[in-house]
Amino acid sequence: MTDTRDPDLISEEGRPAAAVVWLLYILSIPSAGVLAVVGLIVAYVSRGSAQGWVRSHFDQQIRIFWQSFWWHVIPWVVVGLLSLVLIGLLLLWVPFVISFVLLIWFTVKSVLGMVDLLNSRPVR
Repeated sequence: MTDTRDPDLISEEGRPAAAVVWLLYILSIPSAGVLAVVGLIVAYVSRGSAQGWVRSHFDQQIRIFWQSFWWHVIPWVVVGLLSLVLIGLLLLWVPFVISFVLLIWFTVKSVLGMVDLLNSRPVR
């Protein structure tokens, strides 16, 4: 059976959900990341029905969440392990700097993703 829906409408399926996820990611900064977890759940749920360029937004949203998550966790684990061996107080500033850089990166990627979505383009 063939799909009789307009191909342009099919390619737009999931666009509102993708916009919600980008917005939740942007708003997650003042919420200490809680809204990013909600956005991740929405992205996972909505990705199945999305097609074409809209699907690329869900894939990117999931990817940047997990990249950001692990790059926040790894420095703290490393500093924790090093503090068992060395005096870790001197190293304590490293995870804070990495977290600040990640915050900027996450924000820029989220804003650029929203701009691409509003311009009906696949995410960069």
